[in-house]
Amino acid sequence: MGVNPNRVAGRETTSILIQTDSSLPPLEIHTVCLPPNKTAFHGLKRRLCEIFFPDDPLYGFKNQTFLKKFILGLQYLLPIFQWGPNYRLSLLKSDIISGLTIASLAIPQGISYAKLANLPPILGLYSSFVPPLIYAILGSSRHLAVGPVSIASLVMGSMLEEKVSHSGNPVLYLQLAFTATFFAGLFQASLGLLRLGFIIDFLSKATLIGFMAGAAIIVSLQQLKGLLGVVHFTTKMQIVPVLSSVFHNTREFSWQTIVMGLCLLVFLMATRHISIRNPRLFWVSAAAPLTSVILSTLVVFFFRESVGNHISTIGPLIKGLNPPSASMLYFHGPFLSLAIKTGLVTGILSLTEGIAVGRTFASLRNYQVDGNKEMMAIGVMNMTGSCSSCFVTTGSFSRSAVNYNGGAQSAVSNIVMAATVLVTLLFLMPLFKYTPNVVLAAIIITAVIGLVDYPTALKLWKVDKLDFLACMCAFFGVLFISVQIGLALAIGISILKILLHVTRPNTVVMGNIPCTQIYQNLSHYEEAKRVPSFLILGIESPIYFANSTYLQERILRWVREEEERIQVNDESSMKWLILDMTAVTAIDTSGIETINELRKTLDRRSIQLVLVNPTAEVVEKLHQSDVLESFGADRLYLTVGEAVAALSLTKGRP
Repeated sequence: MGVNPNRVAGRETTSILIQTDSSLPPLEIHTVCLPPNKTAFHGLKRRLCEIFFPDDPLYGFKNQTFLKKFILGLQYLLPIFQWGPNYRLSLLKSDIISGLTIASLAIPQGISYAKLANLPPILGLYSSFVPPLIYAILGSSRHLAVGPVSIASLVMGSMLEEKVSHSGNPVLYLQLAFTATFFAGLFQASLGLLRLGFIIDFLSKATLIGFMAGAAIIVSLQQLKGLLGVVHFTTKMQIVPVLSSVFHNTREFSWQTIVMGLCLLVFLMATRHISIRNPRLFWVSAAAPLTSVILSTLVVFFFRESVGNHISTIGPLIKGLNPPSASMLYFHGPFLSLAIKTGLVTGILSLTEGIAVGRTFASLRNYQVDGNKEMMAIGVMNMTGSCSSCFVTTGSFSRSAVNYNGGAQSAVSNIVMAATVLVTLLFLMPLFKYTPNVVLAAIIITAVIGLVDYPTALKLWKVDKLDFLACMCAFFGVLFISVQIGLALAIGISILKILLHVTRPNTVVMGNIPCTQIYQNLSHYEEAKRVPSFLILGIESPIYFANSTYLQERILRWVREEEERIQVNDESSMKWLILDMTAVTAIDTSGIETINELRKTLDRRSIQLVLVNPTAEVVEKLHQSDVLESFGADRLYLTVGEAVAALSLTKGRP
């Protein structure tokens, strides 16, 4: 067959049968068609919709009456109107049990995490009252339990303490904490409103594993102050200063505090182990922190004469509801940039944790959590909290796990938890006067120790070395430099990984699997064989300005190496270079120019460049740039098999 039937067509398609081998059926050669015509506006609209609205949020509004659209809009903005009307009293029992259970965990953890952020302990309870109520109205997760979390508290405390001392200037420190919370919420709500949630995806799982493990160790080491009874302790968050502070203050050790701390740690770790071994006993570890608080408080109260001077306590806490704090927001002055920076970092971390936790438990119950709704809910929650004496809050993994295992059916469990905290704020605050600080340290250590996920880190080493490098950079950066620098290093490594994949895409040499029309990577499939006179390359990336030069150089290197191999083995000369563009999902003007230059270079060497299976966008751009006209009729095919079959039968080709 001297004439190749392949053409670049419009709507019509043609085909022709070619007999390739007596052992195989005739191969049908198909036409490569141009995609349907569309205006630039429609193309841009489709692209923007894919970027910002991949879930098609307006799908349910189609063909609905105005009243129905209004109700659907109200349900979309306020999810409580979606599940509230269908709520049954039969679900209330489970939600009450779950709410009371997570309240028993949230109260001691809230106090502990406030101390971790160098804030007054009462703020931990304030932050466990207002935010859960806001989330119950705006949130889309049934199991997310809201409140302060260790990582965000640690980051806030460490970043603010670098510039402002919480003990030397407590009022300014408190103002900056509330302001950072406001900016965290503003950032989170803006991401949800503008549907820019993909930004937080730059915090990869590998990055978070290393970051949280390093932060967990730093948090635990910082609690040595409470466990050992040390009064003068470093406020720095690096491992060297912390350990140095421990060894330089041995004279301040209190054996009474150490004994109580070890007993509490053993008790909390034992209950945690019991719950891990038997998930149905989840309530054991959930109730353990509050039990520890009660027992240690009773011990200090009854033996206050003998141990009162040796074990430090929280002291008196103010009764009452959250006082307004809007007037304390710090919007001008030399430390405004610090508040904004702290808010952005803690906002990203808390948002990532909250959405990840919500999606985790949603997948277990087979329902969807809307990421943009969650961003809006968490953002509004923090902005409101900043005006009601709360610091950064989000969904907590430990409390959400307890909520899930407790049988929670809806966000009502958050309302029950908030009601329990309300009762505590109004009537039970005097009971915490004799609560020792050592129990808060023990609770924090037990809570964060589970963040050291070494099995996953080992798996990262086996699967992806760059992910492991990002994990270790975050880990050691947090330990030896600072929390924010460690996080920045990890994000930098993750972005570098993306750039490496974009700028240095993979190219593979492909061969034919005998007795088939299948072509696969030669280094992957040992049975795959090279086709004489052909060099078949697969490109596994879009072709952009960032990688076009590299691809041109790499392809020409493949050609040179193939010619050297042919010369050594005395095989037939190479006539065709086939580029399998199945994975080339996009191309820009630089990529088009690269393809054109590559064609010219190969033509001068009597080698024809053939393109296989370009996507609709690639074909359209090649056509619009007039590059396809220079290729000719026999340089574009749907599959590698069709290209090899048709070109092998072509006579008189170089």
